[in-house]
Amino acid sequence: MQKRTRVKQWKAAILLLIIGMCSLLLWGCSIKSEALKDRLVVPLDSDIKTFNPILVNDAYSGIAMSYTLTGLIVENPLTKQLEPELAEKWEFQQEGKQLIFTMRPDLKWSDGQPLTVDDVLFTFQDIIFNEKIPSGSRDVLRIGKSQTLPKIEKLDDRRISFFMSEPFAPALRTIGGTSILPKHVFASTVVENPNDKKIKFLETWTLNTPVNQLVGNGAYIMQEYRPSERIIYQPNPYYWKKGTPKIEKFVMQVVESPDTALLRFRSGDLDMYRLRGEDYQLLKRFEQRDRYKIYNAGPATGQSFIMFNLNKGRDPKTNQPFVDPIKSKWFNDVNFRRAVAHALNREAMITNLSRGLAQTQNSPVSIGSPYYLSPEQGLKAYDYLPEKSKEILLKAGYKYNSEQQLLDSEENLVRFTLLTPAGGRVLLGAQIKNDLEKIGMKIDFNPVEFRIISDKLNNSKQWDATILGFTGGAEPNSSINLWATDGDSHLFNKGNVGEEKPFIGREVADWEQKIHDLMIKGAQELDETKRKVIYAEYQQLVQEQLPLIHLTVPLYLVAVRDRIENAIPSALAGSTGVTGALWNVEQLKLKS
Repeated sequence: MQKRTRVKQWKAAILLLIIGMCSLLLWGCSIKSEALKDRLVVPLDSDIKTFNPILVNDAYSGIAMSYTLTGLIVENPLTKQLEPELAEKWEFQQEGKQLIFTMRPDLKWSDGQPLTVDDVLFTFQDIIFNEKIPSGSRDVLRIGKSQTLPKIEKLDDRRISFFMSEPFAPALRTIGGTSILPKHVFASTVVENPNDKKIKFLETWTLNTPVNQLVGNGAYIMQEYRPSERIIYQPNPYYWKKGTPKIEKFVMQVVESPDTALLRFRSGDLDMYRLRGEDYQLLKRFEQRDRYKIYNAGPATGQSFIMFNLNKGRDPKTNQPFVDPIKSKWFNDVNFRRAVAHALNREAMITNLSRGLAQTQNSPVSIGSPYYLSPEQGLKAYDYLPEKSKEILLKAGYKYNSEQQLLDSEENLVRFTLLTPAGGRVLLGAQIKNDLEKIGMKIDFNPVEFRIISDKLNNSKQWDATILGFTGGAEPNSSINLWATDGDSHLFNKGNVGEEKPFIGREVADWEQKIHDLMIKGAQELDETKRKVIYAEYQQLVQEQLPLIHLTVPLYLVAVRDRIENAIPSALAGSTGVTGALWNVEQLKLKS
C-alpha cells in the first residue's frame, strides 16, 4: 500500500512539473492568458537582422518593417488591383514614358513631421538610386537594354514625376510599392565621409537602434523589440487612414521551430499559424472545439526547382573550369534536362511530403499572378514518365551497362552532386535522388547549410545541381535579375559581377538571350492583354529549355482564431509564415 501511494505521489509530482513547465514555456497550455486577450499575437519564423528596410536581405526583417513603412500605392491581393496609399492618384503620360504621382495632402510621419514629395524624391534619388547603397529595388527599376534608371522631378508640392527612357509597365508596381523613407531622419546619413569615403546610412537603423528612434508611415510603429523573442507594435497616431489600425497591441513572437509554433497555437498563445502538410488532419479535427478556422488561400506564391550549373566558363584566377567538362556536357544537353523532368514523381512529392496539400508547379510565374499560363492553356508540362526519360536519353546517345547504370556516349558514368539546404528540403532531395537513380543516374546527395550553397552559387561557381526556391508575386518583372543574362541572380549561368574579370569560355545560349529579351519586351508593353501574350511565350520557353525544373508548390493554409474579425487570407499577399493573413492588418479587429 505504501509503495502504491509513493508511486501515485511520484506520478502526481511529475504531472505538476510538466504542467508547470508547459505554463512557463507556452504561456499557458489550454487557455489564453488574460494578459494576451487584448492583443494580436502571431509567429515570426526567424529573428530579424536589421531595422533598415533598404539593407534587408532576409524575408523576416522585411516582414517586420512592412507594418511600419508603406509606399505610394498598394496592390489588393484579392482583386489584384492597385489602390491608392500615400499617393491619392497616378497617371502615365508621354506614351507611357512619364509616371506622375499626386500625394495626399497633410500626410505626417509617426513623429509628427510632415511627409511630403521631398521624402519621395529623397528616397529614390538619394537612397534607392545611390550606387553606394546596395538595393534590390534599384536593379528591378533598370529600364530595357540600356539599363537606365528613371529621372525624377518634383513638379510641385504634391506631385512627383518619374521619366523613363522607354515605356516601362512594371514602373507603377515597383515604384509605387517601394517604402518611402523620412528625409529628416536619413538626409545626414547619405553624405560621404571625406576621410574613408563611406556613408553612415550603411550603419543606420541597426538592431542596436532604440525602437523609439524608428520613424514610420505605416499602420504601426515599434514599441519594443527583444532579440530572438518578440516585436511589439502599437498604432501609428499619424497613420493616414483615420480610425485604424483597430487592434491596439500587435505582437510578432519569434518562434523558429514549426513544432513549437504548432504547440503554442494549440495552447492559445498564438492567434495564427501557417500549416504544414502534416499539421492539417490534426488541426482540422479540433477546428470547432478550439475556435479557429483553417483558410485555404490556394497555391502559395513562389517556386521550387532543381537547377543544373550550365556555366561553361573558367575561373579567371586558376583557369580551371567551374564545372567538370564531362558533367557540363550533360547539364547543357536539353535532352538530359528533359529526361530529368520526366523522371521526377511530383505526385509522390505532393502525397508523401505535403500530405496532398500542394500542387505541381510548371511555370516561373506564380500561379496566383494574372500573367500565369496554365498547362490547360497550353503550357508545356512534364508528367512522371520514367520510361520516357530512358527513351529520351537513349536517343540522345546515352546507354546503360549491365547493371542498368547510365553512361554517356564516352562510357562515363552519369554521376553528380545534388546540394540542398539542410532542413525543410532534405526529404524532397532524398526523393529526387531516388527518382533519378531509377533511371540509372548516380546521385551524391548533400544537404548543407544554405550559406555554403550561396557561396558556391555566387562566389566559387563550382557546383553541379541544387534544389532551391524563390519568392514570387504578381509582377513577372520582379524576377528580371534571375533571367537577365548579366543579372546578379542568373545563378544557372552566372557571369562576372562587379570587379570580377570576365569568365573565359562562358557562353550565353540563344534561348537564354531570348528569355532576357522577352522580359524586356514584356516590361515595355503597357497593354495588359499584349503583356500576357509576351509572358506566355517566356513561360513556354523556360519550360522548353528547363534552366529550372519546377517541382511543386504548397497550398497556403493558415489557421486563424475565431476572435479575429475581417481576416481574409491571400497567398498573393505573401506566403512566408502568416503574412498572407495580415495584408489588411489595419482592418483586423478582436472580438471582446
